[in-house]
Amino acid sequence: MVGSPLVTLGAKSVRSTPTGGLNGHDPTRIQYHRNQTARFGYQTLSSNHQTALPKPATIGDDGRQESTRRQQTFVAHAALTAVAALVEAIRRARVASGEPDERATCTRMRFKEQRFQEERDPMPAIPTRRRWLSWCLAGAMSLGATAQAAVPSQGVNPRADQAMKQALDAARDRRWSDIDQAAIQDHVLAGYVEYHRLRARLSNASAAEVKDFIRRYGDSPLADWMRGSAQTRFGEQGRFDDLLAISDGEPSSAIRQCYYYTALLDREPARAAEGGEALWHVGASQPEACDPLFSALEKRGVLTDEDTWERMMLAWENGQSGLVTYLQRGLDDSWQRAIDSFDDVRGNYAAVTRIPLDLGPGGQASGALIAAAMHGLTRADTEASLEAWRKISPHVSIGEDRRHEIEHDLAFYSMVRDVGNNQGWVDTTLPRLADADLIELRIRSAVTEGNWANVVRWSEALAPDVRAEAHWQYWLGRASEALGDDAKARQAYQLAAQNRSFFGFAAADRLGQPYQLQMADTQVSTLQQELTGMLPVVQRTEALMRIGEDGLARSEWFTAAARDTPEQAEALADYAIRQGWFGMAIQTTIAAKQWDALPWRFPAAYRDSFLKWGEVNQVDPYLLMGIARRESAFNPHAMSPVGARGLMQLMPGTADHVARGLGISAPSTADLFEPQVNIRLGSTYIQSMLARYRGNRIAATAAYNAGPQRVDRWLSTAPREFDRFVESIPFRETRDYVQAVLAYRVIFESLAKRGDTQGVAMLSQAERQGNYDPTLIARN
Repeated sequence: MVGSPLVTLGAKSVRSTPTGGLNGHDPTRIQYHRNQTARFGYQTLSSNHQTALPKPATIGDDGRQESTRRQQTFVAHAALTAVAALVEAIRRARVASGEPDERATCTRMRFKEQRFQEERDPMPAIPTRRRWLSWCLAGAMSLGATAQAAVPSQGVNPRADQAMKQALDAARDRRWSDIDQAAIQDHVLAGYVEYHRLRARLSNASAAEVKDFIRRYGDSPLADWMRGSAQTRFGEQGRFDDLLAISDGEPSSAIRQCYYYTALLDREPARAAEGGEALWHVGASQPEACDPLFSALEKRGVLTDEDTWERMMLAWENGQSGLVTYLQRGLDDSWQRAIDSFDDVRGNYAAVTRIPLDLGPGGQASGALIAAAMHGLTRADTEASLEAWRKISPHVSIGEDRRHEIEHDLAFYSMVRDVGNNQGWVDTTLPRLADADLIELRIRSAVTEGNWANVVRWSEALAPDVRAEAHWQYWLGRASEALGDDAKARQAYQLAAQNRSFFGFAAADRLGQPYQLQMADTQVSTLQQELTGMLPVVQRTEALMRIGEDGLARSEWFTAAARDTPEQAEALADYAIRQGWFGMAIQTTIAAKQWDALPWRFPAAYRDSFLKWGEVNQVDPYLLMGIARRESAFNPHAMSPVGARGLMQLMPGTADHVARGLGISAPSTADLFEPQVNIRLGSTYIQSMLARYRGNRIAATAAYNAGPQRVDRWLSTAPREFDRFVESIPFRETRDYVQAVLAYRVIFESLAKRGDTQGVAMLSQAERQGNYDPTLIARN
C-alpha cells in the first residue's frame, strides 16, 4: 500500500469481502463496493505462504496418471450436471406441449441400475450413471423439432436479466407486488428472490421449509445464508427444536452459538456446558442472546464465581473496563479481599509482587490476578517485569498454561525490545518453552547481530519440520559458510533452493543454479472447459455479474471453489483465467489450495499496461506486476480500510502528489479503480522510490509499503548485506512484503518464458553485493 500513515505488525494488505449474513445481516445486499476485495486472498497469502510458498508435489508418471484420472472424474461429474439440466429443460418442454413425462421412466431405470450395482459394490462406479445418462440423453435427443425449439437458450437474454435485477431489488425491499414472478421463474437466479421471500417469513416458516431450501440450493451460498438467518430467527423465538433441526453443527457467529447451546441445554447438557464455558471465557461482552445460556449454567453450577473472576481478569487485560465493573458487581463479600488487591495492582502493575497467594474462596483468585498483572507489566516495563517474575515465580501456584503464557510474553518482548539485561534469561528459557515463534525471533536477532554461532545453535533448536523450511535452511547455510563449514553450507543451500520463495531463490543464487519453480500442470481439456461453462455455479456467477451484483458473484464462485473437488476447482480457475477474471482465478487457487498452479495464481493480468508504463517510467514491469499481485491480487476494485485503492493500492493523497508531478489533473477516487490510471501513477511512484535508492528494488519495495522515511531510518542502523537487511526490517508486514514481491517478480518473468528460469535473476549484482546503509540514499 502506498502512502499508508501507519504500518501495523502482521497487518494484511487486502481485506476480506463479507460473505455471510451475521446477526441478521442480509448478505445479498452486499454489492462489490470498491472498498472490498476478494474473499480469500491475502489472509491466505500472508499466512499460508508468506514468502516461503508451500512445497510442491512431484510431477511424474504417477502424477500424470492421477491428473488424467481426476480429469476423467471431473468430466463425468460435470457431464452429469450439464446433461441433467438439459434433460430437465427438454422434459418441461415436452410436458408443456402435452407429451408424456419421461422423467419417471428415467428415474425408475436409474434406481434399478444403482440398486443392482450397490448390491455388488457399496460404492457405485461412474459407468452406472453413464448408462442411465446415455439412455435418457438418447431419449431426449429423439424429441421432435417442436419440443427442441422450446428448450431455453444458453445465450444471454437482456430482458430476462433486467426483470431479474428489478425483482431482486424489489425483494430486498419486500415490495412483493412489484415482482413479475412469471418473468423470472426460469431464471438461473430465481433462488435469490425465493431466498428473500422465505427469509421475510421465517417467523412462520417451518423447519422443513428451511431444510428444503437448503437442500435445493446446497451448492450456493444461499444455503448457508438461509441457515444462519433461520438459526437467529428460531433462536429469538425460542423454537429450539427447529433450530437444531436445521443446524449442521456449531454455528459460526457468537449470537447463533448462544442460541445453539441454549437449545442443547436439556438435550445434550454436557455439550451445552462446554460450549457455554467457551463463550463465557472471553475478555469482551457477548450478545444478550447469551444471557439465558449463562444464567442456566450458573444455576447448574457450571459457571461459578471463580469463572466470573477469571473473565474479569481477561476483560482487564483486554482494556474492557465496563465489563470489569459489571462482572465485579456479581461477586459477593467473600471476594472483597481479592477485589481490594485487584484495585491495588490495577493502578500499579509493579504491585504484582505484593499480591497475596490465598485470595478468594479456596485461594483460587491469586493466579488469575497475577497472570493479568504480569500481562500489563510486561508490556509497560519488560525489564522490571522479569525482575518481578523472578521474585514471585517460585512461590506462585499457577497453572502451567498461565506460566507458559507469562514467560512467552517476557521472552518475546525482551527480544523485540532488545532488553540486554534479560538476554541471559531468554537464552536459558527458550529451550524449555520450545515455541517456534520465539526461536525464529532469536535466530533473526542473531542474524542481525552477525553472531553466526548463535544462528547455528538456534536453527538446530527448531523442530525438524520448521528447520526444513527454506528460510531457516538459508540462514543455516549462511552461518555455516561464515564459520568455514562449506559442506554443511552447501547442503543447507541445496535444501533451501528447492523452494519457491525469496530465500529459496537467494540460496540458488549462492549455488549459481537456476531457480526451482516446481510448477504443476494446468492443462484443462477442451471438453472440461466446455462443460465448466454449463455448470450452475458458473451460470449464476455470470448472471450476477450481468446485473451488477459482483459481490454476490464472487460469493457464489468462492463457495464453489472451497467446496469442490480438486479437479472441479482446477476447471473453475482455468475458466476464470479465460474470462479475464484474474482476481477470481487467484482466489480460486487459494480456496482450493492449488499452490503449484502458477499460471493461475500468477496470471499475466493487465500485462500490456504493465509493459507500457514500465517502459515509459523505466521500471522493471515484472516488479510492477509483483507489487500489484501482492497489493490487490489483481483486483482493480480493491480498497483497504485506510483508503488505498486499485491494483497498486494508491492512497488518494499520494495519487494527487504523483499526478501534480506529471502535470496532469488529480484523479478522482473513481479514477484510481481504472487499471490504466492506477498502473500509470503506481509505476511513477515506485520509479521515484527507485531513484531515491539508486535503483535498488529491495529498498524501493520496502518504501512502497512502509514509506521512505522509515526505510531511511532502517538504513542508518541495519546490517549492510542485502539478506541481513531484509531480515532486520522491524515490521513483519514490510519484511514479508519485500520477500513476496521480489519472489513474485521472479515467477512472472519465468512464466513469460514458459516457466524457464534460466537467466532469470531475482536481484542484480549491485543489489546482492552493495551496502545497505545511508550511502544507498541518493542526495538531491
